[in-house]
Amino acid sequence: MLNKRRNLVLAAGTLALAAALPAFAQEPFPSRPIRVVVPYAAGGTTDQLARAIQKPMSDFLGQPIIIDNKPGAGGTIGTDIVAKATPDGYTIVFGNSGPNAIVGLMRKTPYDMLKDLRPISTVAICPMILTVPADSPAKTLKEFVQLAKQKSGEWNFGSVGNGSLSHLTGEYLNTLLGTKLVHVPYAGGAPMMTAFAGGQLQMAFVTGLDGAAMVGSGKVRYLAVGTPERTPVVPGLPAMGEEVPGFNTVAWFGILAPAGIPDVVANKLHAAVVHALAQPDIKKMFTERNVDPRPSTPKQLEDMIKGEMNQWGQVIKKQNITAG
Repeated sequence: MLNKRRNLVLAAGTLALAAALPAFAQEPFPSRPIRVVVPYAAGGTTDQLARAIQKPMSDFLGQPIIIDNKPGAGGTIGTDIVAKATPDGYTIVFGNSGPNAIVGLMRKTPYDMLKDLRPISTVAICPMILTVPADSPAKTLKEFVQLAKQKSGEWNFGSVGNGSLSHLTGEYLNTLLGTKLVHVPYAGGAPMMTAFAGGQLQMAFVTGLDGAAMVGSGKVRYLAVGTPERTPVVPGLPAMGEEVPGFNTVAWFGILAPAGIPDVVANKLHAAVVHALAQPDIKKMFTERNVDPRPSTPKQLEDMIKGEMNQWGQVIKKQNITAG
């Protein structure tokens, strides 16, 4: 009788423990909608790319993908939401260089860029493109470099925000050329490109998504792609490395999840990204906007983040850059 009673107690305890386990340990993933936090306002490059893969990811996973824009503080507000979310795969972030590799080098963030988020996959790689107004006296990259040196301290460059990749790329150019081009931050890509049309900027480094409309209207011109060598992603343009040896800057965009997410869930999300980027219409949309649709392994994305932290950490220190 005593043994029977003990067995009943043990069985009851086992049932109670099972009931207390997180839902993701009991049910197949996914069994409900997935929230993708975009840490920027709607309409920008990050938001456009996230929405582009929203439907094919949803089709693959069999559940709705809900885009949730949470802008602010250089992308760190939305990123922190995900860093502190339950690690079950139902809240993930569409990240990029800024909040995941750069901002934490300039000021304290409420999350650790390497420890609190688990890389899932890159989605896209975008070369940064040197862009000038249509009436700029710089008609070639060589002329631009010569004029930038002559106009040091006079010419300005725009960015999508203080501490952003477009900001650091401009300061990177200052570092390599020994110039003092003046930084002018804007609250996103749209107002920055509008500043071009108003004649307020002499240059900026942009992604193909931010620059497409203005280039198509003839109000600005692309001069060079920010890579050591020419790239088919932006055909016909010289590489910055041809006139500025060592210059190399690209923007990445990808999916990250809270640290602690189960491997089976991470693998399912990774497979969904790979599926989405394999769709012909997605490839076409990305290519037309000078974006390389490129999935990666989690380790490749992690290594990219670490490499950026090293590269941009040196620029931040040399130029004494802080993020607001």
